Amino acid sequence: MSIEVRPVKDGDFFAWLDVYAKYAEFYDTELTDQKALVLWSWLTDPEHEENGLVAVDGDRIVGLANVREFARPLEGDRGLFLDDLFVVEEERSKGVGAALIQHVRSLAEERGLGVVQWITAQDNTSAQQLYDQVAERTAWVTYEIALAGARVDAGNA
Repeated sequence: MSIEVRPVKDGDFFAWLDVYAKYAEFYDTELTDQKALVLWSWLTDPEHEENGLVAVDGDRIVGLANVREFARPLEGDRGLFLDDLFVVEEERSKGVGAALIQHVRSLAEERGLGVVQWITAQDNTSAQQLYDQVAERTAWVTYEIALAGARVDAGNA
């Protein structure tokens, strides 16, 4: 297996969508056509903050990562947040996730950023085995407030 990690490109849409739909299913989240198209429009817009990466084996997309920069006020710098990271089930434990994380790390280093951060589900123990090898687990607890009036469209980006 020879993995190449690269930015998404226009011709990737259907293969990318297949992998992203599996990611949504993994986290028991409904992925509507509208949500997928909005995200794809973000990933293919060079002016949008969200950047999409894919791990490719030959001509097959076997994993993906979506990242964006964020401000770190107390540090006086910026970081790179790994919003989504997913490897198709049959390709796990073959170095795909590590290759994606290393690419994200290299991207952050090239940009002169101070940190790469991400979150995962508490019960995603298999992924945490990799994460514990490549990153430091923090003591932070995540909270969120769901807002009923949130709209999903490209204009809200």
